[in-house]
Amino acid sequence: MRTWKRIPFGIFFILYLISTASAQNKVDLTNPLYAARLKTSKDTSWRKIEFGANLNQGSFSSNWTGGGVNSVALGVFFNALSENKKGKDSWRNDFQSQYGIVRNKGQQSRKNADRIFFDIKYNRELSPKWSFFANLNFLSQFGAGYEYSSSSDTIEFKKKVSGLFSPAYVTEAIGIEYRPAPYFFVDVAPGALRQTIVLDRDLYVNTPDQKNYGVPIGKRVRTEAALIQLVANFDKDVAKGFNLKFRYLMFSSFEHPMEIDNRLDAQLTAKFNKYVNVNLGAIVVYDKDQSNSIQFAQAMSIGFLFAF
Repeated sequence: MRTWKRIPFGIFFILYLISTASAQNKVDLTNPLYAARLKTSKDTSWRKIEFGANLNQGSFSSNWTGGGVNSVALGVFFNALSENKKGKDSWRNDFQSQYGIVRNKGQQSRKNADRIFFDIKYNRELSPKWSFFANLNFLSQFGAGYEYSSSSDTIEFKKKVSGLFSPAYVTEAIGIEYRPAPYFFVDVAPGALRQTIVLDRDLYVNTPDQKNYGVPIGKRVRTEAALIQLVANFDKDVAKGFNLKFRYLMFSSFEHPMEIDNRLDAQLTAKFNKYVNVNLGAIVVYDKDQSNSIQFAQAMSIGFLFAF
């Protein structure tokens, strides 16, 4: 664990991507995979909106010898991304939202996905690969989250551990961006500020070790200043019909510089045709204000995707 604190889990992968992207500075404008990307340094704009729904259902007869539980799961997501460039100035707005529930026979409905993400960023170009940036970032969830007891699933055996704005993270950052390719950039921001918000003051009794996501018990907001914050963002069609995107965040505070927070959100999308797709997503988090151990979540779904 001591090694983990000193070396963020994504740092070697990011260095590899930087070296790879640097070797591909000139984007092949004839390649259809780049048809919807920002391709040139001239004035341009690009917008993308995605809406999708995934439905999974399984049922078994009462004498099914293989065993199983009747279940139904529904998930929806809405994403919007816009990039605009005029001269040396550019703006990037990125909104991502996802919510899903699952219900097994004999149990209450439980959510299996919940995320609200919004990022606004302004860039001032310094050179073709380097720019100054300022951005505002927000991360939270839609609904309450519960931890369920394995002994029973009645209302008495679940406890609330999260909710809307409990927690929520707001980050303001100013720094330098390195973008060696249209689909990949790295932002470095010394002195970034992050507010952790927990509106529910009673939530601490249920959070692991009563840490309350790092917010002092009885308070609703905690502000941290970063010794360094690093964000790496990758979004590329790696093959025809396959898109890989990830966002990696590293945050080291002045107060506890060796307790580095890490978060990796990754998603691989495979499109079978214009509307049907398969999504494989994963989230990895290490944040001592949340848990002393690494957190991992993974999901795979098949559903409909509408992009315009």
